[in-house]
Amino acid sequence: MTTSHSRPKAPQPALTDPVRHPANAPAPVRTKRAFVLLLLTLLVPGSAQIVAGDRKLGRIALRVTLAAWALAIAGLVLLLVNRTLLIGILTNTVASLLIIALLIALAIGWAALFVNTLRLIRPVLLAPGMRPIVGVALVLAMVLSSGTLGYAAYVLNVSRNAIGSIFSAGPAIDPVDGRYNFLMMGGDAGDDRTGRRPDSLSVLSVDAKTGQTAIISVPRNLQNAQFSEGSPMRQIYPDGYDCGNECLINAINTEVTNEHADLYPGVADPGAQATLEAVSGTLGITVQAYVLVDMDGFAKLIDAMGGIRIKAGGWVPLSGDMVDEANGIHGMPLGWIPAGEQHLNGYHALWYGRSREFVDDYARIQRQQCVQQAMLKQLDPATLLAKFEDIANAGTKVVDSNISASQLGSFVDLAMKAKGKEVSRLTIGPPDFDASFSTVPDFDQIHQKVDQLLAAQSGKSAGAAGDPAGEDSIVQAGTGAGHLMAAAPAAPLTQPAPSPSSSDFTPVTTTPDGEPITEEMLNQFKREGNEQAIRDLVATNGQCRPL
Repeated sequence: MTTSHSRPKAPQPALTDPVRHPANAPAPVRTKRAFVLLLLTLLVPGSAQIVAGDRKLGRIALRVTLAAWALAIAGLVLLLVNRTLLIGILTNTVASLLIIALLIALAIGWAALFVNTLRLIRPVLLAPGMRPIVGVALVLAMVLSSGTLGYAAYVLNVSRNAIGSIFSAGPAIDPVDGRYNFLMMGGDAGDDRTGRRPDSLSVLSVDAKTGQTAIISVPRNLQNAQFSEGSPMRQIYPDGYDCGNECLINAINTEVTNEHADLYPGVADPGAQATLEAVSGTLGITVQAYVLVDMDGFAKLIDAMGGIRIKAGGWVPLSGDMVDEANGIHGMPLGWIPAGEQHLNGYHALWYGRSREFVDDYARIQRQQCVQQAMLKQLDPATLLAKFEDIANAGTKVVDSNISASQLGSFVDLAMKAKGKEVSRLTIGPPDFDASFSTVPDFDQIHQKVDQLLAAQSGKSAGAAGDPAGEDSIVQAGTGAGHLMAAAPAAPLTQPAPSPSSSDFTPVTTTPDGEPITEEMLNQFKREGNEQAIRDLVATNGQCRPL
């Protein structure tokens, strides 16, 4: 008798498993399974493929996910323990390019996983009413995941391009006496000018450890500016820039650009470098780098931010064309910025910072500082992210600098330390010096005042500078760092406007008789030629506070 032996059959997969074999599962289970797979792909990319059938793809994706998490955790650790290094990596041109490529690859891979997850879900098995809901959920999950990574890559690429356009590839700079000193210059580079004339100058001095900041404003009409030791311009002006009444400090840029560029071989902007050396020698400190702000694009930057909010102490004119340059008289104003709380767009913010009709340069300097403080105060992370491209693109049209891109990490970190701290300020003119001081400046006195200001910030003895006037004579508290530069035609100085030494001021909105000041009233005085009446009514327009 023959007997036959059959081989044992391999165990068959359980077709009742709803995760791998949803066809036999009830409709509610299939719906729940679809959303679980989407959630797994969103939270742990690759896990949905492992549990639902495509294990090879799932294992590859899961390894990539774990590696990405490891990099993210490393970045978080760097943020906590060495923020400067992290920012340096993000701003480095090569490293940022690699990060952009990685983010794009991850975004594409994540999107591909969602497409694969949709195949695993098998929409034909879902109830007809649930299919569009699952589809919408899939699209939202892809936007949240791949879209976020893609946007991060886009933002990083915009930043990378802006950094390359604005900053130099030169060597890094070191602090001097524990401080970084940056010259902030602003002016117009119009078609009728050779080179950019910096009509506003200030030094931003920042403690390298604490971020404590001081702003030292230098009037554009300062005469006999002293060039620092080692400056090539000392060969031509060994006793200072003393070639007459036309030799104001803001003329150095144009003169060097036009006549003495050969003294600065290999320097990208000889005029800016010579101006930096003049400010260094005048103040008695070492200024290491400069930032140029061009007014042609400044209004676009303010508009990209959504405008700024200020409290204005007095009315400010949008000046018409100059009709009497000898006496600084303009034609009818193009408009007025009223006193009180204002929300300024780019056009009006530019005029607010550059107008000096009916007042002097020092009132304008005070308004410029206020505009810059308002920009810093109101440029919060939400605004920056929402309008990042517009702000970055406007910045490339506004700013030029010889600051090395390789040092941006440490300077951004320093700016974060400085944010929110009080700012000390000194103006080489009213309210800290007499209005005539800029014509015949006493450089020993300037050096003493500057030394006193910086010594007070560093916690040293303020009296060491030898100034008996004391700290209160030069220090004004502020709320932010920086100084807006602006340009306008030359005009003789008048008496200084009252100093806004306190942020608690009342805007002047009425005449001494109690009549409301209006644009028509001011224009009527202008038509009558009664400029003095206007000066009296707008004398407080240097007072300003960011809101």
